[in-house]
Amino acid sequence: MLGLKIRLLTVASQMLQEEREQKKKEREDCLEERLPPLNLSGLSLQDLLDLCKDLHLKIDVVDEEWYDINLKVSKNNKEIENMNLKIIEIQSKFKKPTLKRVKISAEDMLSILLGSKHKESIDFKANLKTVKKEEEKKEEVTDWRKNVEAMSGMEGRKKLFDT
Repeated sequence: MLGLKIRLLTVASQMLQEEREQKKKEREDCLEERLPPLNLSGLSLQDLLDLCKDLHLKIDVVDEEWYDINLKVSKNNKEIENMNLKIIEIQSKFKKPTLKRVKISAEDMLSILLGSKHKESIDFKANLKTVKKEEEKKEEVTDWRKNVEAMSGMEGRKKLFDT
């Protein structure tokens, strides 16, 4: 049992390590795709300044998007929190009532379920088989005092041996 747990833990740790490496590789691939390598060699001073201005504009656009997204996320989180509080408040106000048993006949139940389709009456008891009850044979109850007097003495013991 312990060996199985150790094997499971080692497999899980290997899977986590592989997942981390895969995420790291995906991030690097994404960055390579979005950001091509810069060739600064052979550029004049004016070209370098234009490149810097272009990069600053791109950074500003990304910062604006990041700010907008963070604002939306925080707004959604506040809404979720408020809704959860409302749910808790509503649940505390309304308690489930205890249900009461309703005695209703089979006819009434069918008429409620089927509505106007239910016209004829169905006698469920007519389809049941009749079972005859056998009466148990009851032993005759006699006065115990008479029985004790009859069995007392040697004659009573003799009767026990005879029967």
